[in-house]
Amino acid sequence: MTRVIDVRDAVGLVRDGSTVVIGGSGAGHALPQRFIDELASVYAKEGRPRDLTTVRVVGIGDFAERGFSQLGLPGLMRRTIGSNIGNEPRLGALVEANEIEAYSFPQGVLSQLMRDIAAGRPGLVTHVGLGTYVDPRQTGGKQNPCTTDDLVEVVTLRGREWLLFHAFPIDVAVIRGTTADEDGNLSMEGEAVQGEMLSMAMAARNSDGIVIAQVRQLANRGSLPTRDVKIPAALIDYVYVDPDQWQTYITRDSPYYAGALRRPVRQEPPLPLDVRKVIARRSLLEFPRGAICNLGFGISQLIGRIAWEEGITDQIVLTVEQGIFGGVPVAGNEGGAGFNYQAMIDQPYMFDFYDGGGLDIASLSFAEVDADGNVNVHAFEGRVRGPGGFPNISARTRKVNFVGTLTAHGLKIEIEDGIRIAQEGSLGKFVPRVREVSFNGRLARERGQEVRYITERAVFALAGDGLVLIEVAPGVDVERDILARMGFRPRVADDLRTMDRRLYNHEPMGLAADFAAGLSGNEAAASATAAPPVKTEVAR
Repeated sequence: MTRVIDVRDAVGLVRDGSTVVIGGSGAGHALPQRFIDELASVYAKEGRPRDLTTVRVVGIGDFAERGFSQLGLPGLMRRTIGSNIGNEPRLGALVEANEIEAYSFPQGVLSQLMRDIAAGRPGLVTHVGLGTYVDPRQTGGKQNPCTTDDLVEVVTLRGREWLLFHAFPIDVAVIRGTTADEDGNLSMEGEAVQGEMLSMAMAARNSDGIVIAQVRQLANRGSLPTRDVKIPAALIDYVYVDPDQWQTYITRDSPYYAGALRRPVRQEPPLPLDVRKVIARRSLLEFPRGAICNLGFGISQLIGRIAWEEGITDQIVLTVEQGIFGGVPVAGNEGGAGFNYQAMIDQPYMFDFYDGGGLDIASLSFAEVDADGNVNVHAFEGRVRGPGGFPNISARTRKVNFVGTLTAHGLKIEIEDGIRIAQEGSLGKFVPRVREVSFNGRLARERGQEVRYITERAVFALAGDGLVLIEVAPGVDVERDILARMGFRPRVADDLRTMDRRLYNHEPMGLAADFAAGLSGNEAAASATAAPPVKTEVAR
């Protein structure tokens, strides 16, 4: 029977050496933050519990002090497993100092692995991660020298290679909902995401572990609509109440994020025209009407807002891996949420859909690109980070746009019917060889994926012989501003074209009219006389 206890008593249930899984997502979505607060406080005062193995599916933190950064305390953890440590800088510092074992696995792998642990299977068998950093023939997901155990292996089934990510028992699962009744049945009506709370609870229960739930409020026995119960009381051992539970780190309670209300369409000032908007616009031009899409972190998050400005959010299906299907994904530090969506589903099911090739197109960030079309998004600039759901999203999606600036560190761009480079970035992002592989260009060619690498001044395509320059921005010198800034020399297309001038204008691009004509924005631009082939004397 579920017991209601104090959060300090809940922390007291965690024994030294336990494996603890904590639910929730990056920006505080469905996160049992009060448990993290108390765990950090108790450890600082008492020096226990020690030597934990902590697991979270999504990086949990605000890129500063909250979330798993609070748990970056020497001795608290022996090992940590997650998909992204970039928003947990204090914990990341311990990993970089080689003081704690750390594994970085794809977000979808960890999400689905919760179900496999619950089912008593030996682990998750998947194609995701083959030929990338997490393949044991590369790093096996290990993030520093003190991390030595192999938690993933290559297996052959029916003549094909797969990766097997090992299952492990869970001693404590800490999950979150909105309301629990007196029996312990838990609902999530106020949450911005559902995550894999049910899978985590089942995994801990079937590992002979315990399940602790944080909720905002209690309700009388029998008062919760049974169809609203997400985790039944039989799977929850303890509940504690945090009446000050916020929906995210930034938002106390939005009915739009929870799906209780639809946000009305109203005039809003457009996003300022800057280099990020130009790149996001160019990526959106590739999206066909009716496509099911995913938007990654960073620049790609702007695409939802730009689609809103263009009046086409009802004509494409934007999804977020945390479980938001349709509507408008939220950008910035609340990424993972959405509003006006068709449905909110559990995260493991979203990754099932992605892994099986259900997406028509995805827009994802890059940190490095090399001559073979490989992309690195998870290990750069000397810091440990992680790929999040990037390996899952990019592995089987029919068309993938990788977006980012051509250079970084000091880049200054002036935009006026094209671009002028006022100051070049000191760091080139197109390199001879990426530091680690998040996306494998060779395997993408074998799978027949259509891949674009989109920057503010150039667009490249992945071909059989590597990258091909296919578009350049108005006002750009191909040799000086593009090729000379790259660590390798791509092939230049014979029909090199000018990027759509609408990208560089302050007013909307008119994508609603393109869709009405049955064209994507890029198809409309290609058929326009305003975008003739570029005449260039560049040596090929």
